[in-house]
Parts: sequence; structure tokens; C-alpha cells
Amino acid sequence: MFQPKLLTTLRGYNRKMFLNDLIAGVIVGVVALPLAIAFGIASGVSPEKGLITAIIAGFLISALGGSRVQIGGPTGAFIVIVYGIVEQHGVSGLVIATIMAGIMLIAMGMLRLGSIIKFMPHPIIVGFTSGIAVVIFSSQIKDFFGLQIDDAVPAGFIEKWTFYFEHSHTIDWISFTIALGTVLLSVLWPKVNKKIPGSILAIIFATLVVSLFNLPVETIGSRFGEIPSTFPSPRVPSVNYSTFKMLLGPAFTIAILGAIESLLSAMVADGAIGGKHRSNTELIAQGVANVITPLFGGMPATGAIARTMVNIRNGGLTPVAGIVHALVLLFILLFFGSWAKLIPMACLAGILVVVSYNMSEWRSFRGLLRNSKSDISVLLITFFLTVFIDLSVAIQFGVLLAMILFVRRVMETTQIAVLQTEVEEDGSLFIDENEKIEIPKGVEVYEINGPFFFGVANKFEEAEKQVGAGSKVRIIRMRRVPFIDSTGLKNLRSFVERSLRSGCQIILSGVNKDVEKALQKDGLSKIIGQENIHPSIAEALKRAEQLSRID
Repeated sequence: MFQPKLLTTLRGYNRKMFLNDLIAGVIVGVVALPLAIAFGIASGVSPEKGLITAIIAGFLISALGGSRVQIGGPTGAFIVIVYGIVEQHGVSGLVIATIMAGIMLIAMGMLRLGSIIKFMPHPIIVGFTSGIAVVIFSSQIKDFFGLQIDDAVPAGFIEKWTFYFEHSHTIDWISFTIALGTVLLSVLWPKVNKKIPGSILAIIFATLVVSLFNLPVETIGSRFGEIPSTFPSPRVPSVNYSTFKMLLGPAFTIAILGAIESLLSAMVADGAIGGKHRSNTELIAQGVANVITPLFGGMPATGAIARTMVNIRNGGLTPVAGIVHALVLLFILLFFGSWAKLIPMACLAGILVVVSYNMSEWRSFRGLLRNSKSDISVLLITFFLTVFIDLSVAIQFGVLLAMILFVRRVMETTQIAVLQTEVEEDGSLFIDENEKIEIPKGVEVYEINGPFFFGVANKFEEAEKQVGAGSKVRIIRMRRVPFIDSTGLKNLRSFVERSLRSGCQIILSGVNKDVEKALQKDGLSKIIGQENIHPSIAEALKRAEQLSRID
């Protein structure tokens, strides 16, 4: 039912496929190294936590996931929310919130919500993705320019930039040169060689220059100390009700953000390889990874679009490549982790500036500004909420807004029409292209096109006002009603009862099995009478003619 892609792809797996996966996995592991460290530091935790996340979550997401080539790990999208949780609730709060988010993701997958999450409106996704990019960029200004600041940088966007301008005279030009060089090398190097990422070369070059010339710039080691070269033991956090209640909102944000990003990444990968991922299996894998990873001190993880595309470009064919990538990172942590302390902070800031630019989706943002007013409003509101208020608020608002937009669009597609106004001059009604049937005198025909739910409940009353009193029979044609909810049933019951009180009989036609079952459970079919529920409009009109003759 929720079979991982790994099991599917291992059927017929051969040596050639393994070599492709091995090469791709090694390259992706090397690419993931600086990103994992940078994301960990930017999120307000120690650098090794980013590596641990990439190792454990990367392994589990590939082993259990629903995509052939998805690479999992820490991503830039989580920086803002993780940093906020660590500031307010500490690292222990982050561990608990991540586990809670993992449980939510597993539940989403088990409830088969994967296909629904994929259809989050595009303006909402672009709005908070662009907002996150701006926030990440803002958080790197201190290290990018090497500002000599002893005080803590304010959390608010406006306060943060005001603070930067007040301390602009403290720029360290060596740090700025390293950061700028990192950006230029990361951006320009792919024009020379696309196999080796520019960020890796930038880290190697910057670290060697700083170490050989003993340059006075801040490094990972000077800020965080030694990076452990051992794998941590699992620790189960203690949780009480007040902590659970306090972290429910942040956990929901992590879960929704993780679900959206992982499924978007999987969809992009599908387009690149011509495959089809299993969205619900992918959500369950993401959930398992986010339950287990924090037990070892890791942070939230999801599918990473950039690393997934690196995997595809370098020939990754199956989830084995993702597993190899995790093992490569484990090897680096155990045998070369202590060297990471020599990496300049300005170099990592430069890498994150490039990440934020790639995340910004400025072309999509600009394109959406030419769309309808509603799309522009949704885009800008989500963007400004993310930047100026809080990502949690933006995500929750985005989910609520997506629901409202969905209901609105369904409402626009559902119509209730009185077909009495659409008859031909000879008094007949088109049943299909080749058939006409007369509507008896004193009979009204209502047709519902679309779902009959709470969003369109008042449309029946509006349609009823179009016709005057005096009809003996009302036919409700329901051939295009896929489902009816409790509000629709209540509204239909009110219409039926009003009609019966005025001496007008109700007949239903074209009711599908699901709708008929709902009518039976509600008891509405008894009120109408089983003899007045017919599969076709022709039979319903014959019954209406019989009833209209009865005084």
C-alpha cells in the first residue's frame, strides 16, 4: 500500500546502475556538506547538527520514501522557523517540535493527503518561499560583511536592518572579500564545470587562505569550538502537556512546510526523469525521518530540490544514491569533521546568500504580479507576513487561505438553475443532443451542477426566488452532483419541507449511489418517498405528469 520506491527499484538492479548511483551519491554527499553545516549554523544550532540531520534523515528519506531520486536533509526553508523555536524554547523545544511534526507527517501520509498538499495555490508557495529567502539573506549580513557587533542582532526585520546600518562602520573588509569571492565563485564556476560545485571550491580555497596566512576572521572553530568526530547516542526528550500545547503551532508549521517542499521537490524530480513518485509514501518517510533524527540531536528535514537535481544530473537512478550520499557524510563526520572548524564564517554566509537568491523565485514572483488581483493579494500578503511577522503565521494563514480559495472556486463551479426558463418555444427540454421531452404544465425543473455543500447552500433559495408559486411538482435534477455534505442535506431538507407544506411534491432524478446513500442516512429519502427518486429525467417527468393530474 505504501511501498517505498527502494523496494520497487531493487528489482532488476544491476552493477551498472549501482556504479551510477555510487558516483552520484558521492558527488551529492560532497555538495551537501557545506550546505548542512551552513543550514545548522544559520538555524541557531551547532554545525554538527546540520550534518547529523543530513546523515540520518537523508538515509531514511531515501530508504523509505516514494521518489526514485529524492535527496533529503536540512534545507533553507526551515532556517527561519528553527531559529525562532531555538530562540524561544531552546534546543530541547526544537527536538520535541520536530518529533511532533514527524508524527503529523506520518498521519498525513496514512490519511492519503499527499495529493491534496501538492495542490497548494502557487501564489502562496511563492509568497512564503520568497519571504523565507529575504529573511535568510537578512540573517547573513553580519557575517557577510564581518560586522564587529557584540550585541545580539534583533529578530525583527526592520529592527535588524536598522541595527546593521547603525554598525555599518564596523565592516571587516577581509571577511567581506571572502564572502563576495564565495558568491562569485558559486555563481560563475558552473559555467566552467557543472560537475564540481563552486561552493565546495570556495570553501576549500577560503579555508586554505585563512589558515595559511593566519587571517584574523571568524571561523566555525572560533565561534563554536571543536566539531565532534563521533556519532551521538539517541536521547528521548521529556514532554509535558504545557510543552506540547506550546509547541503545537511551530510543529504544525514544520510539518506543512516539510510536506509542501518535499512533494514539490519530488514533482520537479518527476519532470526531470519522467517518473512518478508516491506522494503518501513520501510523506510517511519524511515523518519517520523527522521523528528519529531529533533523537540524535538533529533538526527538521525534508526533500531538497537543489541536491535532488544534482543527484539527477550526475546519473542517480534509484534511492541507493541517496543512501550513498548519507554514508559519505557519515564518513566525513567521523574522519574529517574536525577540519570543518577551520571554515570561515564569511564563506558560509556567502553560500547562504547564494541559497537565498536561488530560493527567492523572483521570476515567478514578478510573473505573478501580472496575474489577477486575487493572486497578487495572496502573494503579497503571504510574502509580507513571512518577512515582517512570522513564518508560522504565514504558513497557517496560507493553509487557511488555500482552503478558502478552494471553497470559493468550487462555489463558482456549482450552479443551481431553474430549467423552466431554458425550454424551447414548443415547451420541450433538451435531455441530450438527440432527445426532447415535454415538461408538463405546473412542473418546475431545477438542475444542480457541481458539489452540493456548505459553500453553495444559499443558491437553492436564490433559484427558488426566480419562479413564482403555483407549481404542483418540482423536479431536482442531480446527475452532476458528485457529493452532498451535511449543510447541503440540511438545505435540501428545508427546500423539500417548504415545498411539501405548500402542496408541491418533490421528485429527484439522476441521483448517484453516494448521494443516495447520504439521503437515506439523513432520512430525506423517506420524506420524499422512494417512488419519487428516479435514475433519469425521462422517468422523473413521467412521474411528475402523473402527480400534476391529481387534484
